[in-house]
Amino acid sequence: MEDSRLRTVLVIGGGASGNAVTVLLQRAGVAVELIEAKSDWNVLGSGITLQGNALRVLREVGVWDKVRESGYAVDAVSLAAPDGTVFHVQQDIRTGGDDLPATVGMQRPRLQEILCEAVRESGATVRLGTTAEELVQDASGVTARFSDGTEGRYDLVIAADGVSSRTRAMIGISDKPEPTGMAIWRAPAPRPAGVERMDLSYGGTCYIAGYCPTSKNTIYAYLVEANRDRASIDPASYADEMRRLAAPYGGVWPEIAASITDPAKVNYTWFDRLLVEGSWHRGRVVLIGDAAHVCPPTIAQGAAMSLEDASVLAEMLSEEQDWSSLDALLTGFYERRIDRVRMVVEASVQLGQWQLDGVRDADAPGLIGRTMSVLRETP
Repeated sequence: MEDSRLRTVLVIGGGASGNAVTVLLQRAGVAVELIEAKSDWNVLGSGITLQGNALRVLREVGVWDKVRESGYAVDAVSLAAPDGTVFHVQQDIRTGGDDLPATVGMQRPRLQEILCEAVRESGATVRLGTTAEELVQDASGVTARFSDGTEGRYDLVIAADGVSSRTRAMIGISDKPEPTGMAIWRAPAPRPAGVERMDLSYGGTCYIAGYCPTSKNTIYAYLVEANRDRASIDPASYADEMRRLAAPYGGVWPEIAASITDPAKVNYTWFDRLLVEGSWHRGRVVLIGDAAHVCPPTIAQGAAMSLEDASVLAEMLSEEQDWSSLDALLTGFYERRIDRVRMVVEASVQLGQWQLDGVRDADAPGLIGRTMSVLRETP
């Protein structure tokens, strides 16, 4: 006899993938409870580049109109010398299909606000400032014990708690993110007149100096260098340090650099890589997004891969009427995702490694083109 009981899911982590899977499962009639460690729901950050395949999922979630209104659509990237001279403009592949832009740049806090609103509107239970301290599994479900002393019982736990996932270790997966050797400085800035697409300069004081429009009035700027000991850099000096690195670049960079004055708005992060192999679940707990895989932002696919995870898992859970064979379903989820994710992680890492090694004849355009062509196919 089919089990007609309402299915329950705990989602750990309220970032892009956790929010997206929550909305999609709620829509499918699953009762979802989402917990997020940060009491502000992590509405922080500078900018984010969303490729078409990420936009495809955001449309499925139901937030594409708000994303389109809040962000800035671009279909090309210009390559420039460090002095600002543009020597090539490359049209981007529309990985989400011809009816979506190739890329939308937007302010990361605004994307998070849009997704948080969608979660609230979905009717999911949301608990902020809460973590899962223990997960106890048996044949019929998972009991979660929370940091506020409460506990809950669920059919499935989806861990979307990011690159530093506590759940990953909690369920016995020992993989940890590893640094690639690069680091990135990021900051929001006013949009200089004439900036209408992404612009990248390779070489100079940094491996990459780039910026992307994030609205009609804003951009986010970034500088990629070899990673340094974080402890050796005083956070109070972040704005000064980013301006110092930007100083040799021409074009609109002097205008961008002049606006970088608040160290609290500058983010410094190492590039990491992670790919959990074998499976992304243990029993009734499954990892998605950065908890399972992380790639450097060299082809801007990190958010897209996480959102695709949410879409595929929600689709599989919604279509499967019998959750008594969750192990097979979650194994199938991993098998459906792993080759695509591995391709993205390896390509993203390779692009950075070529720069670290100073390989001047590397076929970076070819690698990017081949990868994006595959990503145009639905996951």
